[in-house]
Amino acid sequence: MKKHTADNQNINSAEEKDGEKLENSAARESGDNVTENGETASDTLSDGAEHSEEPADKEETKTPAKDFEKEAAEWKDKYIRLQAEFDNFRKRTLKEKMDLVQSGGSKVITGMLQVLDDVLRAVEASEKSEDIAALREGEKLVAQKFTEALRKEGVTEIEAKGHDFDADLHEAVAKFAAGEEQKGKVIDVVQRGYKLGDKVLRYAKVVVGE
Repeated sequence: MKKHTADNQNINSAEEKDGEKLENSAARESGDNVTENGETASDTLSDGAEHSEEPADKEETKTPAKDFEKEAAEWKDKYIRLQAEFDNFRKRTLKEKMDLVQSGGSKVITGMLQVLDDVLRAVEASEKSEDIAALREGEKLVAQKFTEALRKEGVTEIEAKGHDFDADLHEAVAKFAAGEEQKGKVIDVVQRGYKLGDKVLRYAKVVVGE
């Protein structure tokens, strides 16, 4: 009787082993590899994928907000400094222009003062002297000196009389029948014109022949 019971246990044990072998074989055929703990390979891969995603999430949150605030503060500081430098440059340039205008004006005035001295002396001489020829000669000298002072500053008279009419230099105030030879030419100057370099300070007012 005992022998019969032992034989039954051996048969059951063999059947259980055969059943486990069949289950493992079926799992392999279906593509699931069974581990020692009873987990399939797909479960293991799934767990590994979940673990592999964790570092990616950590990398996304790796840069803190304070880094952006620091960078924004640096750019703001650079902008403020640049704006201050530009404002200082603008003020300095404006001051230099004003100084240049003032120094240029003072130079011209200094030259005119010498001419004024001659004019005042000519006025005093005209009150005391009755020599008309000498007075006229003195006036010519004052006019020449004044013209020379202007020439040193780049001011020159516009040539007009006897020249062809030029609308860029002359302003026609009247027309006069002067014959075919004088047609289109300046036959008289009502008011002299002047240039500073190539820039017209005042157009010459002229009479044009027709």
